[in-house]
Amino acid sequence: MSVLPEDVSKAWDNRKDPAIFSTVDKNGVPNTIYVTCVSKFGEDTIVVADNYFDKTRNNILAGSKGSILFMTNEDKAFQVKGSIECYKEGDVFENMKKWNPEQHPGHAAVALKIEEVYSGAEKLL
Repeated sequence: MSVLPEDVSKAWDNRKDPAIFSTVDKNGVPNTIYVTCVSKFGEDTIVVADNYFDKTRNNILAGSKGSILFMTNEDKAFQVKGSIECYKEGDVFENMKKWNPEQHPGHAAVALKIEEVYSGAEKLL
């Protein structure tokens, strides 16, 4: 399993909201959404709270990989790609419930396992 490079991890901690989360359906049609309820879980996983997913949830359940694009406060962009796991219980889910705002349902914790990292066209991992 891959981990965020140190400079990207620091950039994540200095990011602007929202991030952009993309998946694809079984026919390869992309779906992209803004996400604000998102956090690192260690250095190898980024978790997105499934508060109001529909197409995104269906894509994940169909086996989609995903990507998260975020910008830093200095306007530097990073893209993280990887496989996705969905949790409705356990450590990842319980951690998400701690930072997901109470007014949102938090149906599941969607964990993107880091496989590739880019800054623009430059592959960092």
